[in-house]
Amino acid sequence: MNIIITGATKGIGRAVAEKFAAEGFDLAVNARTESDLTAFKKDFAVQYPQVKVITKVTDMSKKAEVIAFADFVKKELGDIDILVNNAGRYIPGNIVDEEEGSLSDMIETNLYSAYHLTRALLPVMLKKSGGHIFNMCSVASLKAYPGGGSYSISKYALLGFSKNLREELKGKGIRVTSVMPGATWSASWAGVELPEERLMQASDIAEAIWSAHKMSRSAVVEDIVLRPQEGDL
Repeated sequence: MNIIITGATKGIGRAVAEKFAAEGFDLAVNARTESDLTAFKKDFAVQYPQVKVITKVTDMSKKAEVIAFADFVKKELGDIDILVNNAGRYIPGNIVDEEEGSLSDMIETNLYSAYHLTRALLPVMLKKSGGHIFNMCSVASLKAYPGGGSYSISKYALLGFSKNLREELKGKGIRVTSVMPGATWSASWAGVELPEERLMQASDIAEAIWSAHKMSRSAVVEDIVLRPQEGDL
């Protein structure tokens, strides 16, 4: 069994990789920084020596690199069991005054990356009439908020993509799950004056994804919404 995770060297992507590696899955992962991927592969070789890990430097905002990653995965793994479209970017701002190009940047990274990679890999899943696709949306896909700007727009769009994909694939044996986490502890929160327990842990999201996947193929969790116990920040 194998799993493909984009943006997997940090945060939620890293936690998902660790959970599935612990369950014996082989991994195909990418990130923009080669040194991060090198460290990732070294760590996993020590922690999960039985697991095959393949990596490729990829800027998921660039279609050509996304397609190259898909071709690499198909060549190296052949079969595909799970795809986690996790790569994304967050730039805070309001529509009225956010930096020019913010919408294009986040649409390309948060939406087009998932769209192009899914389209490139779906033929493999369709051929075997099986697989599971997780799209990492956000609570920002469900409710607009001040400072959300283009990020929230891109996440609304990603949820729309995921919903359409679910409808198209429900008769094809391929499950589709939209994951909508709230505030989750990661390096991006470093320096924020909040107790760590006020936020969820990335491992919480990974456990939810694993729980959804391990159900029988006759069941699908369409939406996973997770928030900190005390609510959104």
